[in-house]
Parts: sequence; structure tokens; C-alpha cells
Amino acid sequence: QVQLVESGGGLVQSGGSLRLSCVASGNTGNILDMGWYRQAPGQKRELVAVISSGGDGGNTYYADSVKGRFTISRDDAKNTVYLQMNSLKPEDTAVYYCNAETEPGAYWGQGTQVTVSS
Repeated sequence: QVQLVESGGGLVQSGGSLRLSCVASGNTGNILDMGWYRQAPGQKRELVAVISSGGDGGNTYYADSVKGRFTISRDDAKNTVYLQMNSLKPEDTAVYYCNAETEPGAYWGQGTQVTVSS
């Protein structure tokens, strides 16, 4: 079992920045890729960014909508994954969820609300 706790969400004006954090606990030795997803009201949950485990060199992937604005990183010593979000837009408003992939399956955090005002 892996538990994930996100933090760092909030209300920010358009053009502003936020940094999300997700701390993993439990059986963290089984964690492979970690990522961030988001879900806006009435929309499907969508992938924002993924970072592979350190053994793979920490390769990253970003959704086209956030490329150049968001940066994902991880600190395996702290069992933490981050999402630095710059140049935020109102369309980035959503609940952001942390995800951890392991051999047995995927785990999710409870989500943190990000609201960008115009």
C-alpha cells in the first residue's frame, strides 16, 4: 500500500505561479512512475505530467497544454514529487491529483484544488 498526500493548491491570479507537492508513504520502494493529473468540473481526469523513476533517468512527459509552463520533478530521498506551475491560466483551474504507479497497481492522492482567476 502507498499513501499519497498533496499540498500547495490555492487561488492565484492569471499569470501567477503555484508549486504542488505530493508526499508518498507506506511501501514506497515499489513506486515506479509518478505523475500529476487534473480534473475540471464536468470534465474527464486528464494527464498533466509524468516522471519516471530515478533508475530510468527521471524522464518526463507533459501534456501539450502545459508544456513550457509546468515542470515536474521528484526527490526520491524525500518520497516527494513536485509540480511547478508557472504562467497559470484560468483553464488550468481543476482539482490536481497525484498518482504513483507500482507493480501491483496505481495509487491516488485525495486531490488539491487549483483555481486561477482571470
